[in-house]
Amino acid sequence: MRKRNLVVAIDGPAGAGKSTVAQLAAKKLEYTYIDTGAMYRAVAWRSLRAGAPLTDEKILRALEDIDVLLSYEDGKTRVFVNGEDVTKEIRTPEVSAVVSRVAAMGEVRAKLVELQRKMAVHGAVLMDGRDIATNVLPNADVKIFLTASIEERAARRWKELKEKGYDTSFEEVKSDIAKRDKADSEREISPLVQAEDAELLDTTGMTIEEVVAAILKRCE
Repeated sequence: MRKRNLVVAIDGPAGAGKSTVAQLAAKKLEYTYIDTGAMYRAVAWRSLRAGAPLTDEKILRALEDIDVLLSYEDGKTRVFVNGEDVTKEIRTPEVSAVVSRVAAMGEVRAKLVELQRKMAVHGAVLMDGRDIATNVLPNADVKIFLTASIEERAARRWKELKEKGYDTSFEEVKSDIAKRDKADSEREISPLVQAEDAELLDTTGMTIEEVVAAILKRCE
């Protein structure tokens, strides 16, 4: 399907399904998919390895010599931190609970944004996150703000966690997503907002296939 080396930026809140549909759309477009959220999760995971409580000092120490590599294998993005496959480890509730705090630190964002911009230099890239269209790639060719009702986002995340064996309630997941929405939207550095020139795509009630088709249409 690949026609032009577009740069596609997709932003949206937690649980909106960005990673799932972005990966599928990138595959259809024959583009490189870059999951920026996974990069912040990688820093959060490495910070937590230093033990509780999580402090700014531990986050900065984890950031010092971190090497984050994203590899697309067998239809899925695998995440490596300094050579170690942490694809599953970065998706735990423990990491989810602290990733907004880690991502709010200026030093963390500066380092990862630099890496992300380098990845997009030659185009043919689809990148998703919280501030891609507003900060990381403000000159992206296609900008989409992907969202859904908090009930639907919580239901999707709860189902995902249950399938992975985590014992958590729907209300706990919904509360966690509401907290992340607040933290992401109110942080001082690159908050989660819809870019003025981004197109809103509300996926409430839509199937994965319908959302992917809507993204592809906007890339035509």
